[in-house]
Amino acid sequence: MTAVAVSQVQPPLPWYRRADNLALIAVALVGYTFLAIGVDESTRFRTRLVADGAERFDWMYFWHMVPLMVRGMLATIKATVYGFTLAVGLGLVFALLRRSGSRLVSWPTAFVIEFIRSTPILVQLVFLQELVRSTDLVSFAPITILGIGLGIHYATYCSEAYRAGILSVGAGQWEAATALNLGPLTKWTRVILPQAIPNVLPALGNYLVAALKDAPLGVAVNAPGVLFFANTIRASDFRPVEPYFLMGVGFLMASLPAAWLVRRLERKVAYERT
Repeated sequence: MTAVAVSQVQPPLPWYRRADNLALIAVALVGYTFLAIGVDESTRFRTRLVADGAERFDWMYFWHMVPLMVRGMLATIKATVYGFTLAVGLGLVFALLRRSGSRLVSWPTAFVIEFIRSTPILVQLVFLQELVRSTDLVSFAPITILGIGLGIHYATYCSEAYRAGILSVGAGQWEAATALNLGPLTKWTRVILPQAIPNVLPALGNYLVAALKDAPLGVAVNAPGVLFFANTIRASDFRPVEPYFLMGVGFLMASLPAAWLVRRLERKVAYERT
């Protein structure tokens, strides 16, 4: 009876064949498509309502600007999502290159990581914009420059998180992979990374929220984000309180759901590993 019971145990499905994972991938693809097609990147922010001349807070003027704020916030989210997608992939590459046994690879990688982490992202964005302007080979929109700048900057932070996660994998796992004569690709994709990445999800989630809060610095490269919206309204209507307060509300509307989704993902991964 025991042999029959054991023979009836089905192996777990690969992650790419599970319905819940496929649903998450489908939702992510729909979200990326909406950000790519449905987000207006125009820099024109105009109000059609004249604010009350008094210095007190004008609620009617405040609610009138909500659609403009949403448009600027969507542009900020678009740059953040695209930039963080680049950061997650490039950060893993940095982490693996830094662990290389060749000093000709690990030392330059470590220098690049420390250099980017030690310089302000605002300076990096301005430098990237001037670099694009100085060459005729590429021509990027401001929102693309912002996404690339965020991606490169936060890739260095993600690489350190990945490196810590890789170091958290027990020595026995490495020895078992070597004893089984697993190839490098199989060892990393089937043994090391599946154990390392769940350990760094909290750090990656924090970097996502931090990238969202740094995205308004794209105003330095004329990216039509939420800070660009607030600055434009302040310059045209001479009313700074309402647009900046509305910008803060927009960040709460975006940051709190992002943090909640990251916590749900952490709990899901922790449940599946127990």
